[in-house]
Amino acid sequence: MSTRTIDEVTVGQALPELAHDVTATTVVLGALASRDWRPMHHDYRFATERNGTQDIFLNTPNLAAWFERYITDWTGPRGRIGRMTFRMRDSVFPGDRMVFAGTVTGTETDAVGCGWVGLDITVAVGDRLCCTCTARVAIPVNETDNPWARRGDDWTP
Repeated sequence: MSTRTIDEVTVGQALPELAHDVTATTVVLGALASRDWRPMHHDYRFATERNGTQDIFLNTPNLAAWFERYITDWTGPRGRIGRMTFRMRDSVFPGDRMVFAGTVTGTETDAVGCGWVGLDITVAVGDRLCCTCTARVAIPVNETDNPWARRGDDWTP
């Protein structure tokens, strides 16, 4: 996997889409990995009869992990998320095909030489907007730079 550098990024640039067909396994494994034992993420009858949803659904940490994957697939292995916030607007269920799309909203190099990229990301299922996200991501300013090596005053996300 190649490493993306700040000079390869422009404001308005679209990130490649990432589509994933969600299964019950996707939902349950994400809940298990995040130790989320709430039944709406693994028990169909609880989710539908008690919560009134159409099925079990992705939990918050599972979606966070998908955002992290989407971002670092684009940045390459030296991309380092400084900040990420997202808002869940609708649930993602088994049988859905979630599609991640993103746009670069800004680029800068800070006072200590760290390259930063701003991103706006969406997750949609068909015409349903399920989640929005903004992220600030450090990427190398050149081939020898590594944001993961920054510590202390050299790391100001």
